[in-house]
Amino acid sequence: MNFFTRFTMNGIEFLSTLFVFAVGFGVLAIIAMYLIDSSQSKDAVRHNYPVVGRFRELFTRLGEFFRQYFFALDREEMPFNRAERDWIYKSSKGGNNTQPFGSTRNLNLVGTPIFVNCPFPRLDEEASDPPPVEFGPHTPHPYLVSSIINVSAMSFGSLSKPAVQALSRGAALAGCYLNTGEGGLAPYHLEGNCDVIFQMGTAKYGVRNDAGGLDDEKLKEIAAKPQVKMIEVKLAQGAKPGKGGILPAAKVNREIAKIRGIPVGKASISPNRHPEIDNIDELLDFIEHVRSVSKLPTGFKTVLGAYGWLDELCDAIERRGVEAAPDFITLDGGEGGTGAAPMSLMDNVGLPIKSALPMLADILERRGLRNRIKIIAAGKLVTPAEVAWAYCAGADVVNTARGFMFSIGCIQALRCHTNNCPTGVTTHKKSLQSGLDPKLKSKRVSKYVEKMRKDVAMIAHSCGAAHARNLKSFHVRIVQDDGSSVPLDELLARRRPLAPHEYAQGNRAKD
Repeated sequence: MNFFTRFTMNGIEFLSTLFVFAVGFGVLAIIAMYLIDSSQSKDAVRHNYPVVGRFRELFTRLGEFFRQYFFALDREEMPFNRAERDWIYKSSKGGNNTQPFGSTRNLNLVGTPIFVNCPFPRLDEEASDPPPVEFGPHTPHPYLVSSIINVSAMSFGSLSKPAVQALSRGAALAGCYLNTGEGGLAPYHLEGNCDVIFQMGTAKYGVRNDAGGLDDEKLKEIAAKPQVKMIEVKLAQGAKPGKGGILPAAKVNREIAKIRGIPVGKASISPNRHPEIDNIDELLDFIEHVRSVSKLPTGFKTVLGAYGWLDELCDAIERRGVEAAPDFITLDGGEGGTGAAPMSLMDNVGLPIKSALPMLADILERRGLRNRIKIIAAGKLVTPAEVAWAYCAGADVVNTARGFMFSIGCIQALRCHTNNCPTGVTTHKKSLQSGLDPKLKSKRVSKYVEKMRKDVAMIAHSCGAAHARNLKSFHVRIVQDDGSSVPLDELLARRRPLAPHEYAQGNRAKD
């Protein structure tokens, strides 16, 4: 018997033995699972159908992935469908977004915006770039915002280091600003040398004292950095209005602790509102204090639900003078995103941006403060049509967060809160971050902004407007429940301002 024959026979014998062991181990494992499942009472399915019942949980977990890739149509998924994601992916890579054979969008759904093209659209050479918007004309350092689309609030901590680096560098290339989110000012926000909006959350991360209150000296230090252009006081965000948060102790490493100004290895609580702000006058006092310390334009971010307090805000500004007004209001829709939030709040609390934005713009216009208080709109505004609609509805500037997340590689895996983001965008695991190259992704950020500007301008020119900021409420119609459409300005005209006694209930839930 030659060597090759002996080697082959020995190999077959080894594989046969290995197979027997594997089968035996498998049988033992099944018996063990059967005994465990049939004797436990926590899961009725596994108890009644031992072993087989375990597949239910597996298939439930895998269902969202199978739906995304195999079963859901282009316009079906939530929170963002495949058509929206593909537009962003192609745009950020410099690809062609031209589509064949007709729209796949159902244009008869209630609330769908339809832009009204004019018979004689603007020639490209007749169009112009949008003029900059001035924020904080009464401050020592007013800020001019030119870009029609900017990076919305996303904290370092919720985003990974390379993700923030990519956004900072990309914002600089694109000429737009970057909002830090409430997690403090990280060096990665600054390294691209883009314009930065510093957001101050309820925990005052980055500008807090040992008791959790505002430290004026730390605020001065941050405001003195040349990249920091404005201060945004966060009252609420779309996904969880009225809800604070907790940063688990396991996530408070030395770097996070230093940036946020909190002890290493200890859980940190964010209150559900600023303790210093309990009414309209205290809100204006706090904004004025922050503005006087920072010398920068200062406004606040909120979500609309009860809205009578806006008239109270306007009344207080009239008493104090227009200089006391916030320099801007960042309005987040109830459909806004976050790494994690209670479903009860995410699904049910806060007006969507399409209800809230026209309402806010209408109230400020009616009270004569529309030119004084600028409006920044946010909340799932990730495609040109949504951004163009926001300008029709009264926005001065538009922010988006998840649009930029898609541009740097997010695949909507819905694992933001697990620290297991497969694309490295929202994880702090080095092994998962390694696939996110800030240098490459920054270029995709810039291309996304470039394509957004181009396509929004195309919509504006079709409507006869020279640029996005010339779009008005009569340039868009909204589909109604009977299938007809009504101009947005006509819908606004139908809204009757409520008397104080009609909206008083709900302004303050604790009263």
